[in-house]
Amino acid sequence: MGIWGKIKPPFWNRSDSELELLNYRRLWRTTLFSAIAVTLAPLVFLAGINFYQFEEQYQLQRNEITNHVQRLLAVNKVQLANFLEERRSALTYVNLANSFEQLADLRHIATVFRRLRMSFGGFVDLGLIDSQGIQRAYIGPYNLEGREYKDQDWYKEVQIRGIYISDVFLGHRNFPHFVIAVRHEGPDDQTYVLRATIDTGKLNSLLSATDLHPIGDIFLVNSEGVLQTPSTWFGGVLTRLKALPQPLAQSGVVSETNPNGGPPFLVATAKVEGSPFYLVVAKQPAAALQKWDLLRINVIVMVAVSVAAILVVIWWGSATLVNRIYEADLRRVAMLHEVEYTNKLASIGRLAAGVAHEINNPVAIINEKVGLMGDILSMGEDFPRKDKFMDQIKVIKDSVRRVSEITHRLLGFARHLPVKSEQIHLEPLIKEVLGFLGREAQYRNIDINVDIPGDVPALEADKGQIQQVLLNILNNALAAVEDGDKIDISVANRAHEQVAITITDNGMGIASQDLQNIFEPFFSTKGEKGTGLGLSITYGIVQKLGGHIEVVSELGQGTSFIVYLPVKQRPHRLEGPGGEDAARMEV
Repeated sequence: MGIWGKIKPPFWNRSDSELELLNYRRLWRTTLFSAIAVTLAPLVFLAGINFYQFEEQYQLQRNEITNHVQRLLAVNKVQLANFLEERRSALTYVNLANSFEQLADLRHIATVFRRLRMSFGGFVDLGLIDSQGIQRAYIGPYNLEGREYKDQDWYKEVQIRGIYISDVFLGHRNFPHFVIAVRHEGPDDQTYVLRATIDTGKLNSLLSATDLHPIGDIFLVNSEGVLQTPSTWFGGVLTRLKALPQPLAQSGVVSETNPNGGPPFLVATAKVEGSPFYLVVAKQPAAALQKWDLLRINVIVMVAVSVAAILVVIWWGSATLVNRIYEADLRRVAMLHEVEYTNKLASIGRLAAGVAHEINNPVAIINEKVGLMGDILSMGEDFPRKDKFMDQIKVIKDSVRRVSEITHRLLGFARHLPVKSEQIHLEPLIKEVLGFLGREAQYRNIDINVDIPGDVPALEADKGQIQQVLLNILNNALAAVEDGDKIDISVANRAHEQVAITITDNGMGIASQDLQNIFEPFFSTKGEKGTGLGLSITYGIVQKLGGHIEVVSELGQGTSFIVYLPVKQRPHRLEGPGGEDAARMEV
């Protein structure tokens, strides 16, 4: 069973087209969708307004993060440029303030180096390189004096441009550093280069002091995508990036990117003037917008839960309402049919009484005259063909008896005798009824089984009418079974102080299309052998006694008549329009 099978309204699969007054499925759909439209429209409208206002505030917060990235980029770019400019200016000043001979003096250049370290910090060594590219003086942790740089690119570049700032590299020092070299441009036409090595720790300290709250990254990268300072997200210094977080040409532009997977971040780059470095600032907006995202999720969940609750209530309410209307309509139509049936029975009863009365009189005369004729013939010994006449008289008497039985049943159907009340024990009563039919059952070898528990109470009812009920049903059972079959009679206690008498045969059964008509007057499945009144009379008697009768039958398998009788007499009657007693039929 699918979800629809579990939640569909109870009346959805019921089909009582003759009793249904409305298209209940369409009524339910109309009720359901109307209720949904009325209840959800204001909620959706308010949710839409709230969501629009929320998105505006969310976008303002996101713009604030973008502005923060741009401010960090601008401020740090200026600081880094100033950092490099300070050291370049210091070297230029040393170049201008000292002659080649002074700088070639180790004691003098050592004094200059010490003062540079004390004033600016970050200087690792200092060297003087003459016009031939030979390092004439060197102050630092290594023995580089006499080293030739004439054929190196940086030396050629500084000769052309006057200033050179290298990328960060390890070199034979095996720690990250970069070089600033300044060509002497004094009036003495003496060309030489002052070369200093700068520790990148100063750059790292400068960048790490940036407030990146709550989550962000700031680092330097060269044009080839090699990290010049450590990065929180992309690795250590001198790590080559697989892809730049942003094209370096988009200087100052904040864009959203996600090269490493995970949450996206906003990134902006800018070239540090006078250096090969590019400053990169990145921030994760998700971290800063976490509270706003949580608020959005809460709003969405609250709206979703509210909508779900409203839909459930509307579904349940509309289904319950339409189902109650459906059941009320069924009861109303069934009652109308019952009244119609009652009127029909009353009309048939009056007609039957009139017909029986009109037939009984001539039949009585015929019976009397035929009896007289028989008496006369019996006294005449020499009457020709006496035996043949006596046989014909017998046939006439049998026919008269047959007509009398029919009229008697018609009168029994129409007559409304008062119900007598007396204590009846079912076991002796059933045995007494079986005494009437025992000979036929014995002759046809039909096995009749009786099962009556000892705790079945005595009934307060009319003995004669219960006998007629049992006789009618047993007669039908005997007519339905073949010779050698069986009939079971059982009695059992039922709820609400009722006793159920079940008579079951294994005969031919009753077709399903006939079950609805078997209690109607003059309806018979026996053809000319039946009057169609036995079960109608039985039905009326049971109703007058305050009980009801049910039939279960399967064609070719047999039939069960179940008669429910109250322990204490409480007739259940309805007064029809014609003043006749009517009864409710349950089949």
